[in-house]
Amino acid sequence: MRDLHGLYAITGENPMRERTLTQRVAQAIDGGARIIQYRDKASSQQQRLHACLELKALCRTRGVRLIVNDDIELAAACAADGVHLGKDDDDPACARQRLGREAIIGLSCYDSWERAEMAHALGVDYIAFGSFFPSQTKPAAVRANPDLLRRAHRELGMPTVAIGGITPENGLLLIHAGADMLAVVSGLFAQPDIRTSAQAYSNLFHAGGPTR
Repeated sequence: MRDLHGLYAITGENPMRERTLTQRVAQAIDGGARIIQYRDKASSQQQRLHACLELKALCRTRGVRLIVNDDIELAAACAADGVHLGKDDDDPACARQRLGREAIIGLSCYDSWERAEMAHALGVDYIAFGSFFPSQTKPAAVRANPDLLRRAHRELGMPTVAIGGITPENGLLLIHAGADMLAVVSGLFAQPDIRTSAQAYSNLFHAGGPTR
C-alpha cells in the first residue's frame, strides 16, 4: 500500500498576494505537509500549467507529492503524482488509463458510504470524506460523520482523507477515528504564518495512536 499519511495541504484563494503560490506551498512543506493538492478554479489553463510546473519542481526537490484537483490533462502535462476527482469529474478509470499505474488517484466520497465502496472497487488509491465541520471554503458542503472513517478503516483498509473545517483543535478526533490524512485549505493558506500553522497540524500525527 502507498505511504499516504499526514498533512494534505490544498491550495486556494489567498489574501497574501505578496507571497507567490510557490513560496506559500514551500512554507507549508517546511511545517510538515506531506501532500500538496493544486486547486485553482479561476486562472487560465496556461497560468495553471505554469503554476503546476513550478509546484512540481518544488515538490520533487522536497520529497513530497503533488496532486492536481479535477484536471487529468493538467496532471499529465506537469507530470504530477496524481489527480483528485469529485462527483462531477471524469471517471477514475479514465485517470488511470491516462496517468498510468503509478499515479495516485483520489476520489471525494462526501458523506456517502456507497461511493466509498465504489471507489474501492475501482481501485483508487485513497478516498476523502467531508465536510466534518463548518468550512469556509465550501460552506454549503454536506456534513460527514466520523463513523465513516472508522468503517472505512475496518472494512476497506485503504487510505482516507478527512476534509472540511479542520483545525489543530478538532483534527485529532478525526485521526483517532481513522483518518490517515487531514486536508486543509484556509487553515493553512489563509493564515499569516503558514509554516507554524502547518506544524500545528503535523504535530497531531505524533500526538498518540488512533483509538479506532
